[in-house]
Amino acid sequence: MTAYQHPGEPGAATGPAHGAGPARYDAVVLAGGAARRLGGTDKPGVRVGGRPLLDRVLAACATARTTVVVAAPRPTARPVTWAREDPPGGGPLAALDAGLRLTTAEHVVVLSADLPFLHEPTVDRMLSTLRTSGGDGVLLTDPGGRDQPLVAAYRAPRLREELALLAGRHGALAGLPLRRLTAELDLTRISDPVASFDCDTWDDIATARARIREHGHVLDEWISAVKDELGIDLAVDTRGLLDLARVAAHGVDRPAAPLTTFLVGYAAAQAGGGPEAVAEAARKAEALAARWALESTAEDRPSGDGQQPAQGDVAPDATPDTRPDAG
Repeated sequence: MTAYQHPGEPGAATGPAHGAGPARYDAVVLAGGAARRLGGTDKPGVRVGGRPLLDRVLAACATARTTVVVAAPRPTARPVTWAREDPPGGGPLAALDAGLRLTTAEHVVVLSADLPFLHEPTVDRMLSTLRTSGGDGVLLTDPGGRDQPLVAAYRAPRLREELALLAGRHGALAGLPLRRLTAELDLTRISDPVASFDCDTWDDIATARARIREHGHVLDEWISAVKDELGIDLAVDTRGLLDLARVAAHGVDRPAAPLTTFLVGYAAAQAGGGPEAVAEAARKAEALAARWALESTAEDRPSGDGQQPAQGDVAPDATPDTRPDAG
């Protein structure tokens, strides 16, 4: 697709990914296909914001109990289980069937591997809607109102049931379009022009890359790319760290900002990592920077101004100078 509306890591793992999120679901990511409109380029490996499209999609379903990618194995930023359709290149229904065979959860998120703006909250929203709707599935629609059945959450038993009926009716699933499946399902539709944006052409890739660099997006995208590159799976309080850097820069010295945030990260890792460790290390560093700034303010006062130093300017164990020549 090319329509778009502006919104108001490398490893080689092959095992299943287990998530502890509230949704207990599995994910199937379809990453095959010929990508003819990209000239046969390996579309899942095309980078947007420094990350392969496939890795961006895997981050969106990171809390899945098991994530199955239907494609030839490749390095990925997150652990996945690999599957291949029979025959290879047999189309989306054959690929979906191959992926479902390796899942066990009642609910399954089905995604294509070319969704640069899909994020975890959208996946959670689809799953929550599925649980309350009583239907067979929930899918996103694009800006033109068209269904996007590969950005969806389904009840896995209904998918298996309909896939078996289609295979029996046609002799095989290879070559059948997705609409043969979705036409038989009771579906709820959610309009989301951003999360449903997929990259079918080089114009789509260029649009996605341009949006990543817009103000308001670039910092979060950069942090996500760095975490994938370094193999860090940690929720980062970007606002808190920026506040800390600002305090260090103004209260100490400008180069203190990046060095302080580095040391906070190192201290958090030494403490076992996790958001709580980062928050505690940042709190201590920010308090230190505030004390440092307070001392600097006190030193700037002209001598003989008659003011007593602030309580925080004197160390608790300070004692008067009692040398004979003092004063």
